[in-house]
Amino acid sequence: MPRSRHGRAPLTHPDREEIDLLDVLHALADPTRMTIVRTLRADPERACGTFPVDVAPSTLSHHFKVLRESGVIHQREEANRRLTTLRTTDLEARFPGLLDVIATAYGQSR
Repeated sequence: MPRSRHGRAPLTHPDREEIDLLDVLHALADPTRMTIVRTLRADPERACGTFPVDVAPSTLSHHFKVLRESGVIHQREEANRRLTTLRTTDLEARFPGLLDVIATAYGQSR
């Protein structure tokens, strides 16, 4: 498998039409991943190490991978950082209102 400039495996993201509802729901069913999503709703782009979560770096990488491969987030490399954004436009096109409903319900259950 080819590696990026920084020795990491290349990031994979599903195309908009490949985003599956069950994959999105699975990704959003975890409290840490919902914290990542809620953080991105308030601050549209963040570096990976700046999210307010208390997990090991390897665990955080796993959460990002689940979110990325489900189509919830997009990540890109810039210099030695990995920047993360929410795929709001793609999610809204595939499942109108879903992200708002889930974020609101999650906030009320806490």
